[in-house]
Amino acid sequence: MKPAAFDYIVPGTVGEAVGALAEAGERARILAGGQSLILEMRCRRCLPELVVDINRVQGLDQLRVEDGGLQVGALVRHRAFESPRVAPGPLGRLLSRTVVNIAHPPIRALGTMAGSLAWAHPAAEWGAVAVGLDADIELRGRAGTRTVAAHDYFHGPHRTECRPQEMITSVRLPLLDDTVGVAFVEHRRTRAGFAQVAVAVALTVLDGVITQAFIGLANAADRPVRAQVAELSLIGAEIGSSFSDPVIFGSALSDGHPFGHAARIAAEGDADPCAQPYADVEYQRQVVAVLVGRALCQAASDRQAHAGHDGSAGEWR
Repeated sequence: MKPAAFDYIVPGTVGEAVGALAEAGERARILAGGQSLILEMRCRRCLPELVVDINRVQGLDQLRVEDGGLQVGALVRHRAFESPRVAPGPLGRLLSRTVVNIAHPPIRALGTMAGSLAWAHPAAEWGAVAVGLDADIELRGRAGTRTVAAHDYFHGPHRTECRPQEMITSVRLPLLDDTVGVAFVEHRRTRAGFAQVAVAVALTVLDGVITQAFIGLANAADRPVRAQVAELSLIGAEIGSSFSDPVIFGSALSDGHPFGHAARIAAEGDADPCAQPYADVEYQRQVVAVLVGRALCQAASDRQAHAGHDGSAGEWR
């Protein structure tokens, strides 16, 4: 099937792009990587009258560290995050561990983080990272620029705070200090499928005690969610000075372990999964519990593995 007829423009500046959006409103769509938009247009599930191709807009492909955060322009491709050196410290490791779960190399070469957030698929990996780390999303329209926190940005499947006359110009992710361990864990039914559930974790551990936790979930509700109740349950929890205990790396965590307890809370208190053709709600909750437990274990292990970077000779500090 071919797309329905549409007009096509290629603006050279952000101002030209938002001007076109202001005139066309809901009849227009932004084209960056196009990895979701073009498929939907070919299947005629999306019928824009105007496609605004922003690929020649100068400055939107910038990726820079400033003011304690990583600023990601709207045209920065997924593949830019494949190296952990994309950002200093734990944030770079988290982004590189996340991006390998996104589709395939050709799609990562074209698709963008901003485009993924704009499309707002509940199973998208970047949504879990953005909400989990409390990222800021910059929206630009003819009336000016506004910044929306990720937890306020998503309204549901393919519904966001971005108005028809606006476009995402950048995403800001906070940098993480060296006391943070990170992990990203995903389960999918097939190699080519969307995530059944995905979990992003950033865990601050000092002297074997958790002092801060961030847990972002994808496909655990109709939008990305932050598991705040589970996070609170972890604060002050002692996980020991070593991660050699076999229970940590076993296939299951007991509810008596802080990670097992938090995983169960995330599944039952934070997640609000929808039934799938292949999985009912209870099964989805079980997947959330298992993956949150795994992600917490991996984040703690990551923290210990990099503890020597702050002069602690591989031990907690």
